[in-house]
Amino acid sequence: MADHPVSVGKVQEAESERYGKLRSKFHERFGHDPVFYARAPGRVNLIGEHIDYCGYAVLPMAIEQDIVLAASPNIDNEIVLINMDPQYTEFTCSVENFTITKGDPQWYNYALCGVRGVMEKVGANVVKGFNAVVEGRIPRSAGLSSSSALVCAAAITMAHTNGWKLSKKTLSELCAHCERYIGTEGGGMDQAISFMANHGMAKLIEFNPLRSVDVHLPQGAAFVVSNSLVEHNKAGVSDFNIRVTECRLAAQVLAKTQGLPWREIRRLVDVQDKLEVSLEKMVILVADKLHEEPYTKEEVCQVLEVTEEELAATSLNPSTQELTSFKLFQRATHVYSEANRVMQFKMVCEERRPDALEQLGRLMDASHASCRDMYECSHPDLDKLVKLCRDAGARGSRMTGAGWGGCCVSIVEASRVMTLLTKVRDGYYSPDPARAPHTKEALFGTQPGGGAAIYVD
Repeated sequence: MADHPVSVGKVQEAESERYGKLRSKFHERFGHDPVFYARAPGRVNLIGEHIDYCGYAVLPMAIEQDIVLAASPNIDNEIVLINMDPQYTEFTCSVENFTITKGDPQWYNYALCGVRGVMEKVGANVVKGFNAVVEGRIPRSAGLSSSSALVCAAAITMAHTNGWKLSKKTLSELCAHCERYIGTEGGGMDQAISFMANHGMAKLIEFNPLRSVDVHLPQGAAFVVSNSLVEHNKAGVSDFNIRVTECRLAAQVLAKTQGLPWREIRRLVDVQDKLEVSLEKMVILVADKLHEEPYTKEEVCQVLEVTEEELAATSLNPSTQELTSFKLFQRATHVYSEANRVMQFKMVCEERRPDALEQLGRLMDASHASCRDMYECSHPDLDKLVKLCRDAGARGSRMTGAGWGGCCVSIVEASRVMTLLTKVRDGYYSPDPARAPHTKEALFGTQPGGGAAIYVD
């Protein structure tokens, strides 16, 4: 499936009204109908947070909310982007000469990341530009991968405009790489699930090489997504990249303690692979070899036997050059224990245990506790929402996405979804005048959706 191209199909009857509005807006602006529509879904990560860039498998599912571009080639060698949401201004640039500013999370920069990634992959000398109207139904900065969905949708728009045939796997990999143009050092989960998702199933996604397998969720399981409405854009601040750096340093310091060639180590999985031990033993090793107090930059340099200049060149990234302390024990403990929870989650699903929902719920609860306490990527409002979901009947609940705000995902019996939605609405959204107007888009049940596709009228 991953080696297949993005599918091309007809606009579904259920979506005709939505796509009709896109068509009308496109015709109003450009004077003709769009030639095609490019769709990429958001995702919710069921378990496996902040471990993809450390080399470990994750277990997301695509959601029904998505980003759609109504598009057609143009003869002006331009990229023209219009957003259905009037708060986002129109953007135009030359397809042959444009820049993407790192750390600048303007909406159009994510689209340009996808365009550039495809262009660099194909290496064509002559390219066509396109006109596009963009409409999104993924809450922004909520941890549901709205930015990556826009990158993916723009990438397939550029590819389809120029007739370039690229497989889902190739598109997943290039989109994971090209999002770094805006400064985000992600691991590839968001892009992989956006392209590879299948209706009704979650995916275990592994990296290097990229591969995925379907995970059949327990019968009767449903998922509720609730947005804390605390926004956090990972490209606009350094929290995310600081964690990437701390994980890299933790891997290198751990490798040094084991007599491994640490300069060859970039990820925590590299240490485990070289030692050939279990994830459980890696958690024990971290507790034995790394201290809980933050490491100073000087201490890291002493352990690795390098100067600060060498450390900057081998281990830091541009947004973390000025850091003076690093929490290595906490970050490594989270990554190894979370990677183990992912494999346990998959095993529970495969074994079809009668208490599967309860088992999965416990794993999700443990995941949130680790994200909150060891990785420190939660938020007080998010913790409040997670607890409320559990008290309202969820079998388990956890933050999902990069964190520092955004959403939580809860697992619950399908028969209890409405009860859960009502209690969370009444407990979190309705009492707050600032939250109440956003309840409809912030709180919803969802099922595993399909992956990116091209549609025509």
